[in-house]
Order: sequence, then structure tokens, then C-alpha cells
Amino acid sequence: MIDPKIKKIAILTGGGDCPGLNAVIRAITKTAILKHNLELIGYRFGYRGLYLNDFIKLDMAAVSGIQHIGGTILYSSNKDNLFDYEVEENGKKIKKDMSHVAIENLKKESVDVLIIIGGDGTLTSARDFARKGIRVIGVPKTIDNDLDYTEYTFGFMTAINIATEAIDRLHTTAESHHRIMILEVMGRNAGWIALHSGIAGTADVILIPEIPYDINKIAEKFKDREKRGKLFSIVVIAEGAKAIGGEAVIHRIVKDSPDPIRLGGVGFKLAMDLEPIVTDHEIRTTVLGHIQRGGSPSTFDRILSTRYGVAAIELIEENHFGNMVCLQNEKMTHVHLENIIGRQKLVDPQGELVKIARNVGISFGD
Repeated sequence: MIDPKIKKIAILTGGGDCPGLNAVIRAITKTAILKHNLELIGYRFGYRGLYLNDFIKLDMAAVSGIQHIGGTILYSSNKDNLFDYEVEENGKKIKKDMSHVAIENLKKESVDVLIIIGGDGTLTSARDFARKGIRVIGVPKTIDNDLDYTEYTFGFMTAINIATEAIDRLHTTAESHHRIMILEVMGRNAGWIALHSGIAGTADVILIPEIPYDINKIAEKFKDREKRGKLFSIVVIAEGAKAIGGEAVIHRIVKDSPDPIRLGGVGFKLAMDLEPIVTDHEIRTTVLGHIQRGGSPSTFDRILSTRYGVAAIELIEENHFGNMVCLQNEKMTHVHLENIIGRQKLVDPQGELVKIARNVGISFGD
């Protein structure tokens, strides 16, 4: 049972949008109300809403019919770090720790527990609020599937479904025109999306950050396919992939973001690097971009998101504050926020999926 002193829960969603966010919000809200008759509010636009005390009431009506809808009814922001927040003083913009304002707002609204749904950057602030005595529960969210201690983050399965469908569609164009088609997918420093969708979509080459590539090895793969009568090739490249001795391609720097580096453009760079070597095929690049994280969540992600939401309330029942819910060995459990910050779950170059891909003839350009 929940401590009888706990009467009110607040939820916020931080970072980029992700399929399944609304399903988590719905599961938290319905479980808290139906099982414990608790009051809930949701802060809008992530930590910014917590700073501005901008919130909505969450009740059964507010979360009705939202499980299948993408995005988040609470909105989100990936630019607000209240421990290093931009404010104006004496006509100048400066950054300072404004977390005390958020804490005052929580006290003002009589919030007993704050559930924070987000990725590494959002959960870093969650840990910092826990250090200041706020009762916090974390829920992992990212399509990149790169958060440690949890087997899958919600949104990942939807993202790889979308990427796989894109590969399927590119196949017909590639084969019809004897082209080399490059698909750039998200993932930051982890190659999970590229690896899973590449295997599922029968890509010929998969390039991921964990295995730096040799451009000549990729060209050799194309030549090998030509010898077997295959006059087209499909390449799936993660946005953080890089050549041996090279660097990841940075699309832009967002100075007011806790995670300022935005990767992107490596697919076009790969095409330009290949063109002088591969002269007998047209090369085309498609950047899947935000399509990967928009739209309705898959069946798997709707269920996983619901499990995460219910598990968040269960952590409150067990007084496991300062923890993040996670999936391990197909069971819901938890890990302390202190243990996850700064830890990325990366693809093991010697892992099972990489070996499977190699065994069916997929090249990693190495």
C-alpha cells in the first residue's frame, strides 16, 4: 500500500517526443486513481512547466482514448535544465541553478511524488532533484534504446518498425533502377535502430557507431553482389556512424540544450565518399529523421508503456524513490537513478545480433 501521507502525484515528460508517452501517462493516471484514489497533475512542456508552475489536472477523462496517440498530451522540451537555466538579470541573460523555484512550486501544489519520463538528460535532472530530497520516480524513454539497465525502452519497437518499412520501400526503387540506396536512421551513439531494422529489412550493409567502417570494404561488398547478379544494394547507416579514424557528422549545435550536439548528415557524406569509387551506380540517400519517432505506438510499445506506467506506481507503493523502472529478463524491476546516469547501452560488436547479421551476409564495412 501507498503511504497514506501521499495524496498527490505530478508527471512530466522531457526530451524528444516518443511513441508510447501517452500510454505511460494513461497507465500512471488510471492506476493511481483506480487503485489508490490519488490526485494527479501533469506539468506542461517538461521542466519548463515545473519552473513556470504550468500544469493541467489529470483524471480519467483527461487520459481517455490517448493510448494509441503519438506524442505527449503534456507536451515536452529538450532544452530546459533547471539546474543550469537561462534567466534574465539586469538586462542580461545568464544561466543559473533555478531548481529551488521548481521545488517551491511542488510544495505550493502539495505534490508528494514527481514521476519524470525521459531519456538520459531528463533523468539526470531527476537524479538531481532526488538529491535535493524530492521523491522522484523515473521512467526510461528513448527510441534509441541506449539507456543502460533496461532491455527495451518504449518507442524503440515503433521506430524499428518504421525504419524496416522504409527499407522495404527503398528495395523496390533500388532494384528497379539498379541503384545503391542509403537510409540514415537515428540512434545517436548507439546502433540499435540500424542493426535491428537492417537485419529485418535485409539490408546489404549496416553501419553503426560501434563498428567504424572502411569505405573500400563497403565498395567491395557492392562488387561482390554484382558478381552474383545483384545490381543494387541497400545500406542502413546510423546517424552516429563514422569511418575508421573519422568523427561523427554533426548536423548542428543547439546551445541552449542540455544535450547540444545534434548528429545527422552521415548518409550524404557516405554517398559523396562512395561516388568516386563506385562509378557504375547511382547513389541515393534518404534521411528518415523525425518520422521514426512520430505517429502511433506499436502494439509492443503500447503494452510496454502500460507496464512502465503501472510499475511506476508500484515503486511508490514500495517507497523506492530515486529509482527508475526498468525491464530485465522480461520482468519489471527498478534501478537507482545514481547508477544509470552517463551510462549508455551500446551494441556489442561481438554480440549475437552482429554475428547473426554477418552469418547471413550483411557487411559492417569492416
